[in-house]
Amino acid sequence: MTTMWPAEFEAHRAVWLAWPGNASDWPGKFSPIAWVYGEMIRKLTGAGERVRLLVRDAKQRVAAGRVLSAVGADLALIEWFERPMDRGWTRDFMPFFVRRGGGIAAVDFGFTGWAKYPDHLLDDQVGPSVCRELGMTVIPAVHGGRRVVLEGGGMDGNGRGDVLTTEECLLDPAVQVRNPGFGRADYEAVFREYLGAKNVIWLGQGIAGDDTHGHVDDLCRFVSPDTVVLCREDDPSDDNYAALSENRERLQGLRLADGGALTVVDLPMPRPVVFRGQRLPASYANFLIADRVVLVPTFNDARDRLALGILAELFPGREVVGISAVDLVWGLGTIHCLSHEEPAA
Repeated sequence: MTTMWPAEFEAHRAVWLAWPGNASDWPGKFSPIAWVYGEMIRKLTGAGERVRLLVRDAKQRVAAGRVLSAVGADLALIEWFERPMDRGWTRDFMPFFVRRGGGIAAVDFGFTGWAKYPDHLLDDQVGPSVCRELGMTVIPAVHGGRRVVLEGGGMDGNGRGDVLTTEECLLDPAVQVRNPGFGRADYEAVFREYLGAKNVIWLGQGIAGDDTHGHVDDLCRFVSPDTVVLCREDDPSDDNYAALSENRERLQGLRLADGGALTVVDLPMPRPVVFRGQRLPASYANFLIADRVVLVPTFNDARDRLALGILAELFPGREVVGISAVDLVWGLGTIHCLSHEEPAA
């Protein structure tokens, strides 16, 4: 049976989000986060996107409902799911939704808190649970007799068999090791079997401040079947300069699975965002592509407008909207990290 992981820019059935409930993700900045979520959901539902919203219990559902009503979100387009959760970064703990046998199936990869944090056991159970509730086929991802650990933020794809990932995230033998003993060939076999990948594009390192150890959704994203945006840093003294330059070199002259050339569009980096002495993973690449709107993190930076303009040219049929992420990024992730699209069948 043919399996293919659709691109984010293809048609959606819904977008999954989990209402914020763990103050330790945003220490000292938790109170405004619900309002950022409210704005994201207002923009999504205002554009006709269905939102499947995870909440921890009935009390949190009521609290979320108050915020969403206050900001003017379309409540008719929100489906509620109550589940106990640890944190709520749906990009990484929800399944990979694939097209299989004429429908949508959920490939259940393991989630281990980015091989770093112990509070992940509840989140690991949410995806299979809600997918089975919806009557969806759930496929456990297994390789070599072991459950495979993989986060959505560590991958990006064009829906035609080309996928992006980084060596830092998946091949580092010592730091945040997701699948001990796995090598390049193991991962490529997994991507081929469960995501329909024909061509794996390996980038090198991720961006500074990223505690996932190299997620690709902070630096390079497919915006069409043959085009990616790649973050660019022009300041040689910046911590991101060398890594982003090296990634650009890797993409030069690259051919896709169908033999076509890959177009690479530069996306600027905002100036470093630092809070309490810590460099945060601020990146315009952490955008969410919905059916009629693209939500882009912004950072009160002069380059915000430039990034929005570049993405507006790449998505002419969608409204490109900036969402202030100055508070959000203190959680070490922004819009794409928090959301997870479910493709249409």
